[in-house]
Amino acid sequence: MSTPAPRATHASAAPQASQPPHASPAPQAAQPSHASLASQQPPPVAESVPESKAALALRRVTGAALGPYQSAVVRIGFSATWLLFLLRELPHRRELYGPDGPWSWDMAQRLVSGNHAFTALLWTDSTVWFEIVYAVAVVSSVLMMLGWRTRTMSVLFMVGVLSLQNRSVFMGDGGDNVIHLMAIYLVLTRCAQVWSLDARRLRRAAARRAETGEGAVDRVGPVLWAVLGAALAVITLRGDAGWGWLLIFWGLWTAQGLWWAANRYAQGEPRALLDVVANLAHNATMVVIMAEVCLIYATAGWYKIQGSRWQDGTALYYPLHLDYFSPWPALSDVLGGSGLIVLLLTYGTVAVQVAFPFTLFNRRVKNVLLVAMMMEHAGIALLLGLPFFSLAMIAADAVFLPTGFLRWLGGRVARLRERLPARAPRPRRTDEEPRPRTLVA
Repeated sequence: MSTPAPRATHASAAPQASQPPHASPAPQAAQPSHASLASQQPPPVAESVPESKAALALRRVTGAALGPYQSAVVRIGFSATWLLFLLRELPHRRELYGPDGPWSWDMAQRLVSGNHAFTALLWTDSTVWFEIVYAVAVVSSVLMMLGWRTRTMSVLFMVGVLSLQNRSVFMGDGGDNVIHLMAIYLVLTRCAQVWSLDARRLRRAAARRAETGEGAVDRVGPVLWAVLGAALAVITLRGDAGWGWLLIFWGLWTAQGLWWAANRYAQGEPRALLDVVANLAHNATMVVIMAEVCLIYATAGWYKIQGSRWQDGTALYYPLHLDYFSPWPALSDVLGGSGLIVLLLTYGTVAVQVAFPFTLFNRRVKNVLLVAMMMEHAGIALLLGLPFFSLAMIAADAVFLPTGFLRWLGGRVARLRERLPARAPRPRRTDEEPRPRTLVA
């Protein structure tokens, strides 16, 4: 009778006990070779290569739209400035840009045929068409300021600005030229990421998707796209606009359709590619806007230096004594009557404008001069009666405002908006009204 094999006390003892005495040693008991040891070792971890500065900058430029708060302030500032101008000139709109103006329709036709500028007001001399274009300009300014369907409204905002300003080119000033340029730049920016109805709609859609797992269906966007596409087709068939502008408008219309299709049907690489292109366009345009502001101040300052009145410190004396630029004659007389104040204001204006582009390398000095320039434009609006020029320049200066200050300002406004209903006065109770009873548990 064979004796039972002893029970293994270790996991590796079981196979060894079952082997006969003359059997060769178990394979696992053999001395492992260097090759087997190498195969059993985990693969070496690749050393992380530090990212170069160029790659880091490229990833930052393509990965996000920089300056969301600054672009939002620029959007709100310029749309509000243009809206206020249109509302102020509402009683005189036909004399300024319409069929009753001194710059006749035939003269404007001859000018536009030479410089190829865009204006929808020269497609027909109908008064009804002029009123439609003016109404579109007002409505698009309001919706652009609120940030509702900003991609579409930015195009309509640009159409309204170019149509009115290119219809009567002698009705503007420096502020109109800045609005003219910024209306084109804003089309290429993602200026509704914060402080807009679009941003609120996206937040609500994300919250709904997180709760229910279903996203909101966009019906307004396709309707706007279809209506504007039909209008653009009619304009193309009629030959009202030049081929250059038609290519621009059709390109923008096609980009809108691709963006909607990517959001709806392709959330992977196509959407990521469109985001990269949009971020590149936005960031490049923001750099152009900053360069434009620096160029405006640099050219204005250096041209002033060449003038003899600016050199002797008496340049501001003359506009303060012109009736056309004196909305507050008493205040202008007080400032213009002091030679020291005129001298300081004259030299201070030149110094700030010349020095500002060089202060961008020092944040603290830049912020100080930025406040000085905004106060300067506020003084121009008050003393010289140029409010829209000043508002346009202040809106352009806002591109250099610090992000921390803008976020703090947005938080203060949000808290103030939340407190307004709580601070509303409550109606007093009369003796006839029943007083509430306190329930004791």
